[in-house]
Amino acid sequence: MPKSQDITPHAGKVSSPQRSAATHNQPCVVWLTGLSGCGKSTIAVELERQLINAGHPAYVLDGDNLRLGLNSDLGFSPEDRAENIRRSGQVAALLSDAGVIVVASFISPYRTDRDRVRALVKPGEFVEVFVDAPLEICQQRDPKGLYKKARAALAEGKPMQFTGVDAPYEAPASPEIHLHTDRQSPEDCVKIIMDYLHRSGRLLENS
Repeated sequence: MPKSQDITPHAGKVSSPQRSAATHNQPCVVWLTGLSGCGKSTIAVELERQLINAGHPAYVLDGDNLRLGLNSDLGFSPEDRAENIRRSGQVAALLSDAGVIVVASFISPYRTDRDRVRALVKPGEFVEVFVDAPLEICQQRDPKGLYKKARAALAEGKPMQFTGVDAPYEAPASPEIHLHTDRQSPEDCVKIIMDYLHRSGRLLENS
């Protein structure tokens, strides 16, 4: 809840249908969740590229990027993780309201936090994408060397609260899309998401 009670929301003069007509989108938040190294960022940037090339305003919200700015004051405790996703979800909801297809790439390990983001947008506008890969595959990829660092820290008795090593990951119970990046290429994964957006009416034909 806001700390100040002297706040009054102001309504705009542009409706959601008007924004959709201007952007050729039924805006939504495509929320990619999964372990570090599962392929979220790779899929996110390619999905954004294809959406933009097809004439659909889109923007990637990346967890690491936001932690360099908006969320730079947050660590990785459960409380800070929850606040990280709360802030990021609010940004995603604002962009979606503006008519943008938001491609959000966050580990977002807790179901409750992801459900709170879903509640910020209209029914059907939150597309949860479980980017699934076995932990051992993610550890083999380890593009940032984070698993190795986290395991070394844990061995020294200095846990980093790193998801998959010394912090939990709660897989989605019923995501709109379930990808398996140990056997599906990034291109295949993006095609699956694009096909879903077309079938669900999120992408409108350009006039």
